[in-house]
Amino acid sequence: MKFKKLLGLASVALASTVLLAACGGSSKSASDDSKLKVGIMTLDDATEPLWDKVKELAKDKGVEIELVEFTDYNQPNEALQNGEVDVNAFQHKYFLNNWNSENKGTLVEAADTLLSPIRIFSGTDNGKAKYTDVKDIPEKATISVPNDASNESRALYLLQSAGLIKLDVDGKELATIKNISSNPKDLDIKEVDAAQTASTLSSVDAAIVNNSYAQAAKVDYKTTLYKEAVDKNSDQWVNVIAAQKDWKKSSKAKAIKKLISVYQTDEVGKVIQEASNNVDIPAWKGAKVSSEE
Repeated sequence: MKFKKLLGLASVALASTVLLAACGGSSKSASDDSKLKVGIMTLDDATEPLWDKVKELAKDKGVEIELVEFTDYNQPNEALQNGEVDVNAFQHKYFLNNWNSENKGTLVEAADTLLSPIRIFSGTDNGKAKYTDVKDIPEKATISVPNDASNESRALYLLQSAGLIKLDVDGKELATIKNISSNPKDLDIKEVDAAQTASTLSSVDAAIVNNSYAQAAKVDYKTTLYKEAVDKNSDQWVNVIAAQKDWKKSSKAKAIKKLISVYQTDEVGKVIQEASNNVDIPAWKGAKVSSEE
């Protein structure tokens, strides 16, 4: 993902506060309540059309959205915790909960947005997929998965959703190889660096590859045997709009609710899939998901 520098507005905000105080007025006008600063990671080919549509729909509802782009994954949460932005939208639930834990943060999920499903890709033989359905994976097959804690857990839950294994933990906990309670096909789960999973496709029966690495390696998405769905196994990987813990009592509550209402529409859901070439899918309750790859 490409990154840009955060534009600091502290001096402008300070000057505005001083001016309003001198005039005897409030530091926050009524019109400010209809404006939202939304923290995101740098816009790219997939997210720019998405936010263009969200801004368009929000404007029709009387809400002006200002996007604040960040260059580091910790920055949007720090900015939100400090009140420099009103909400942010860039992370999944696991990342948010982990950030709160490590930084004594109090940020909360305000709404579900999208999921970037990981996939089980078929292994290849002379460049061609060995299998066309997850049910075709044979006994004692080798499946490579990322070896870092969060991605391996996600991969194992995907294997469970696909009916290949069973785990003794639920979708809210991180799973490891040791949590496999049932492996009826006696699959060989091969742990490798996440960046290397795509390169293993020619030597394994299947591999679970993160989208960033799959796209970089130009893996053919038509060789997908099984794709992560929005369910209890994937819930912690659903991206969210995050807000301060008391956002519903803040002066921005109505604007944030309107942002959520326009984001969670069929129009935005369609843009999410089309702009990402169906790599991402809308993940809120009742969202319409196209089955096209």
